Amino acid sequence: MRLAVAVLFLNEEEHLPTLLASIARQTRLPDRLLLVDDGSDDGSPEIARRFASEHAYAAVLRRPRQPREADRLAAAKELVAFQWAVEQLPDDVDVIAKLDGDLQLTPRFFEAIVGALESDPGLGIGGAALSVPTQNGGTAPEGSARWHVRGATKFYRRECWEQISPLPAILGWDTIDEARARLRGWRVEPVEVQGGNSLHLRPTGSYDGAMRGFRRRGVAAWAYGAHPLNVLGSAVIRMREQPRVLGGLAYAQGWLGAAKRRDPRAEPEVLRYVRREQLERIGRRVARGARA
Repeated sequence: MRLAVAVLFLNEEEHLPTLLASIARQTRLPDRLLLVDDGSDDGSPEIARRFASEHAYAAVLRRPRQPREADRLAAAKELVAFQWAVEQLPDDVDVIAKLDGDLQLTPRFFEAIVGALESDPGLGIGGAALSVPTQNGGTAPEGSARWHVRGATKFYRRECWEQISPLPAILGWDTIDEARARLRGWRVEPVEVQGGNSLHLRPTGSYDGAMRGFRRRGVAAWAYGAHPLNVLGSAVIRMREQPRVLGGLAYAQGWLGAAKRRDPRAEPEVLRYVRREQLERIGRRVARGARA
């Protein structure tokens, strides 16, 4: 399978060299690597250009510099840039991957995920679990549901991508894509990578503050149609994370604020599907608890 990877970055001069070095060390190199600069004004475009000049499979794409926004992530600018980059790809690409610019990949990352897609024709979206650096110099798994592929590492089978795109440029797009895929008969799951988890050098939601990150997740839950019971459970779980209690309250505030504003959402069939899935999972947890 031919693999095309789009790395999306904006002012990533601190982390981009680490990601690019880890890509160059892959046991399975991409057939095409698009380094998509979404309007940086630091040194990251020059880092990307230098890498592309030394690696024939890489090319730099620059989008116009965007006006400063109060919350760039809320408008899903990263998704907009990714969908624009996909339009530049040739038709012979079989797998389209989106990577954030703040990752450090283990050497068999591409090999494992593309291998899973090759061996399983029903796998539409793959990815891999991530870990984050800890304050003591170690690493810890970055929490994620086993049925969800993180937005930072999305690998789409081309046929699946064409069936679910274009995706709406709203928070929660990286759950809406998976619901659309499953509705069309595809499976979505993370892939185990030999050699351990790759690193997310900047933990999810911490781009511009943890509290804003929690609120965004609540807004995303509204957008993809989370059931109120699931929202309540998620808020309680997040109260155990740092900052304790406040994170869960911020999550609930984000969901309630989006509901009050009637923010944009996925299409009704996705909303119904997500709620049905969530209620089934809640039912299974309750049944396991009753048997314990």
